[in-house]
Amino acid sequence: MSSPFYVAPEQQMKDRADFARKGIARGRSVAVLRYAEGILFVAENRSQALHKVSEIHDRIGFAAVGRYNEFENLRIAGIRHADMRGYAYDRSDVTGRGLANAYAQLLGTIFSSGGEKPYEVELVVAELGPAPGTDQIYRLTYDGSVADEEHLAVMGGSAEVITEVLDAGYRDDLPLAEAVRLAVRSLGSDAGPDKPVRELGPDSLEVAVLDRSRSQSRKFRRITGAALQQLLDDAPTAG
Repeated sequence: MSSPFYVAPEQQMKDRADFARKGIARGRSVAVLRYAEGILFVAENRSQALHKVSEIHDRIGFAAVGRYNEFENLRIAGIRHADMRGYAYDRSDVTGRGLANAYAQLLGTIFSSGGEKPYEVELVVAELGPAPGTDQIYRLTYDGSVADEEHLAVMGGSAEVITEVLDAGYRDDLPLAEAVRLAVRSLGSDAGPDKPVRELGPDSLEVAVLDRSRSQSRKFRRITGAALQQLLDDAPTAG
């Protein structure tokens, strides 16, 4: 009779973390950043049906990288959480922080459970505040860790390289067109500083905003087609 194979808890957690990181790194990146009138989401995504960026609630957006079926389950769970809390209390009681905490508990439980593989996902939950400077961007990793990002967040692929390019040209008062152009240029710089920047057109981008200037309560809107092309063409080069 063979004896059970023992793996130290520290090694098991390391192996699970390495597994999740490798899965996430294979995906194309998503950039989330504040601009003058709200929060911008830009993802490299050639699919017109499988979204990386979505609306969770009136002022709350969701972005993810990794395995689509896993972050889609998390997106749906977030919508249900928001709807139930808004119904039981009030719609204003649904907050980005509350959603981030709920996601952190779920991801942390899955990561530490010995019976399931960890989710190969990273998430951003972004909440539009009533005024510039009050916006919230929360980044969540596969193990349930939460980071409160002040200005911007990048996930997936070559996140460190893209963050460096994005941070170099970033300002809080960027107009929408310049912010889109900067984010697209940053995503195209993922090969490194010594490599040429890849050209990304509207057919390979998913772009959305939480727009503070919208009069209705729902602030999320997608930017596609001719509107996106105009932003890419007309904006002066940022940075």
